[in-house]
Amino acid sequence: MSESANSVVIEGLVKRFGDFVAVDHLNLTVQRGEVFGFLGPNGAGKSTTIRMLCGLLKPTAGHATVAGFDVGRNPDDVRQNIGYMSQKFSLYNDLRVIENIRFFAGLYTVPAKVLKERIEWTLEMANLKGQEKLITGTLPGGWKQRLALGCSVLHKPPILFLDEPTSGVDPITRRQFWELIHSMAEDGVTVFVTTHYMEEAEYCNRLALINRGKIVALGTPTELKHKAMNGELLLVECGEIGRAIEVLKSCAGVLDAAAFGSSLHLVVEQAQAVIPLIRQALTSQGISVTRIEPIRPTLEDVFVSQTSGRNAAQEVNE
Repeated sequence: MSESANSVVIEGLVKRFGDFVAVDHLNLTVQRGEVFGFLGPNGAGKSTTIRMLCGLLKPTAGHATVAGFDVGRNPDDVRQNIGYMSQKFSLYNDLRVIENIRFFAGLYTVPAKVLKERIEWTLEMANLKGQEKLITGTLPGGWKQRLALGCSVLHKPPILFLDEPTSGVDPITRRQFWELIHSMAEDGVTVFVTTHYMEEAEYCNRLALINRGKIVALGTPTELKHKAMNGELLLVECGEIGRAIEVLKSCAGVLDAAAFGSSLHLVVEQAQAVIPLIRQALTSQGISVTRIEPIRPTLEDVFVSQTSGRNAAQEVNE
């Protein structure tokens, strides 16, 4: 790998499947040691992008370099310099823990002189010390995920791709998993991660929101919450949530309406100007209103705002 501060550089990356454009002229740079989050709805192009960056899928146009290697021209070099953990459990359930570790050590050509040390590290990290002979398929989900992570970094790759790594694990295990991720980043490993959990997105240094193959928002979690909302946000507490959404979708100045628990979050053009209109629209339909006030957006609000309706077609380029 070159000494460049950038681990991943994407320029005009395109992937087409027939007439369908899965990834549409992506531009992105990820720095060394950065925990970079890639968010988007199903079918947005996240997994297709990762498959190209991992050298598993050839781009239709544009190019990208990972660890200094071109993903189109040098996919084998790319694969030797990355770790990859998919959202589906990638180890062999019928093998013992130690057999999985040894198999992946061989796959990644871990040198014999450091093999024992790397096996010990993986067992300790996965909390499986003394459990080497357990059949992998019998392990709890959290242990499996930690074992999969350990196997994906046995060769100490400079870049790690994680595709929905904590899917199906409990909140405590998820938090422990992210502590491991940040520990690796502190050692200089670049971590490129996709997730559907908005609370996990808060753990990333920077985020890109992708929709319909395009990046529609890019920045730190704080930057996105302050700058990526196309409008202002209102909290509305009222009766008959479902009917209220239908009423407000046709209300002047309301850009979007969504249920959040027992209340509504509304994206509006100008909060103070539209509040009286919202109250009037609801009460005229016999819907009681107990509270309307401006609030700060969460990442979930940003995600919904940027990947739905009129905002979905916008694009951000670096």
